[in-house]
Amino acid sequence: MQLVVARIGRAHGIKGEVTVEVRTDEPELRLAPGAVLLTDPAAAGPLTIETGRVHSGRLLLRFAGVTDRTGAEALRNLLLIAEIDPEELPEEDDEYYDHQLMDLDVVTTDGVLVGRITEISHLPSQDLFIVERPDGGEVMIPFVESIVTEIDLAEQRAVIDPPPGLVDDRAEIASSREEPAPGPDGRGAPDPDAGTSPEDAS
Repeated sequence: MQLVVARIGRAHGIKGEVTVEVRTDEPELRLAPGAVLLTDPAAAGPLTIETGRVHSGRLLLRFAGVTDRTGAEALRNLLLIAEIDPEELPEEDDEYYDHQLMDLDVVTTDGVLVGRITEISHLPSQDLFIVERPDGGEVMIPFVESIVTEIDLAEQRAVIDPPPGLVDDRAEIASSREEPAPGPDGRGAPDPDAGTSPEDAS
C-alpha cells in the first residue's frame, strides 16, 4: 500500500535541504535517514533521505544527490510516498494510520450523519478530519478525545460529540437535549447518551 507521508516545501539554505509538510504520525519512522520514498510526480523519484533535522519547528530533509539550492528548489511541491504493509498497525492501541480512517462515516452521538472522512490534516497542534458533508460541503473535525469519542473500524465509522457551532445545526441538537419533548408520563425523555464513557481516540 502506498501512503503520502510528506509534501516538499521550500529550499532551506544553500546545501540542498528542503522543508517538508509532514503528513504522517510517524515521521521518525517514515522520514528517517536511509528511507527510500516514491514521489508524485513519479518521474522525480525515488528519493533517498540522507539527513533530517528539526529547525524552528519545521522538519528539514536532504536527499541523496541533491547538494545545492537549485536542486532543492526543483523538488518543491513533490509528494513523498512510502510503501507499507496494509496489515501493519501502529504500536499503540489508540493510534491509527491515515488509511484506516479514510472514508469512515462520521456520525454524532445522536446518530446524525455528518459526512465522510476524505482527508487527514496533520497540523503542529493537532490532527484534523476533513469531512465531506452529504450536500458536498466540508467541515473540519479536530481529532481529539473530547470530540471524537469512538473509532469503530469494524462498523467503519467515527462517532463525535462536537461542541455547539462545530457542525451545522449542532446548536439545535444541543437545545433539544436541554429541553426534551415530554414523554407519555409527562416527563422528559431520557438522555440516550447517559452513562457513556468517552474512549481515547487520539
